[in-house]
Amino acid sequence: MNDHISIASLIEQRVQAHNSDLIALRRDLHAYPELARTESRTTAKVADALRAAGLEPRLLRGTGLTCDIGDASGGERRVALRADMDALAIQETTGLEFASTVPGVSHACGHDVHTTVVLGAGLVLHDLDRLGRLSRPVRLLFQPAEEVMPGGALDVIEQGVLEGVGRAYALHCDPRFDVGHIGSRIGAITSASDQVVVTVSSTGGHTSRPHLTGDVVYALGEIVTQVPAIIGRRLDPRFGVNLTWGMVQAGHAANAIPATGTLKGTLRCLDVRAWEAAGELLESAVQQVAAPFEVGVKIQHIRGVPPVVNDEAAVHLVDMAAREMLGGDAVRLTEQSLGGEDFAWILNKVGGAMVRLGVHTPGSRRCDIHQGDLNIDERAIANGIKVLARTVTLNGPGVDLVSDNPLG
Repeated sequence: MNDHISIASLIEQRVQAHNSDLIALRRDLHAYPELARTESRTTAKVADALRAAGLEPRLLRGTGLTCDIGDASGGERRVALRADMDALAIQETTGLEFASTVPGVSHACGHDVHTTVVLGAGLVLHDLDRLGRLSRPVRLLFQPAEEVMPGGALDVIEQGVLEGVGRAYALHCDPRFDVGHIGSRIGAITSASDQVVVTVSSTGGHTSRPHLTGDVVYALGEIVTQVPAIIGRRLDPRFGVNLTWGMVQAGHAANAIPATGTLKGTLRCLDVRAWEAAGELLESAVQQVAAPFEVGVKIQHIRGVPPVVNDEAAVHLVDMAAREMLGGDAVRLTEQSLGGEDFAWILNKVGGAMVRLGVHTPGSRRCDIHQGDLNIDERAIANGIKVLARTVTLNGPGVDLVSDNPLG
């Protein structure tokens, strides 16, 4: 009988069957957030849910897990669905009944939703597999430490999680889109993101005799203003290179020139070529600006992540799935973000796509990710499950899973 029911209808039925349990799990994960590489409780909760469904998850070294669904013994390449699990060091201010119970830590980026969506998609796809309706084997990937550079994706790739995988997909919560919509884009959807730390030093001295010492504070001020301007004039503006300082720290007294001072910021690039070139330019620009002040300069350019680059075939399938499961007007074009995302490392190995999941309740105040008041419309969970599950089934027999890799 089930052979006569469409895949879309089966997915819809199974999502509804699992929905209440998944909402409860999401609220549990939300109430007990865990920072990068400490996601032990989250890992255990997901593993328990998979085992309860009759699946056999594989725990990864440290935190995180994978779980295979469907038979790949014939050599078919799997479709991977990836979720990140870690929380942020941000105090939650939503006032929700299930708000974070951990002081100073919250799921302010929606990773609790990502985890629940991929788990839910896995349960639905497992149901399809038991009915003989799963057309492509799947691997669920629950990854730790997305919020730290260069990202936990590198940790799990080293553990072989992409072996036998031909394409990978991920969703990311985006409150700029109303619930019921997704935002997609062919090509780069995020940017390269690096951390920059500049430490300036001298002997220190009295503010009445600035000529007798290297003026650390003045040098820092010049670096803050001039280096971004130099980078903006030395690199093609179409590459979208952006250096922004987030911390300036020096001194404690009004009448003393400090011996050291520190700048911290981020260097973001829309283009991979610019990402590769910006490091050398950053180093020379800081040294040139600081040279007249006779101060010592130490530059730490901490490489983060390259852009997430979506391949056209993968985006096409996600868009098809979203229109079928959520409605003909569900897909929106999203702009390229200056944010960084370590799913880029996965798409550096296999083809695939990341899309934005609409989580904003129409008519409500619009909040943003990485803010303590982020409040997600939980209807987005079922929407995300439907889109991912249907995308997997569109990657059926005869669909080429070997995509051109823009970074490879």
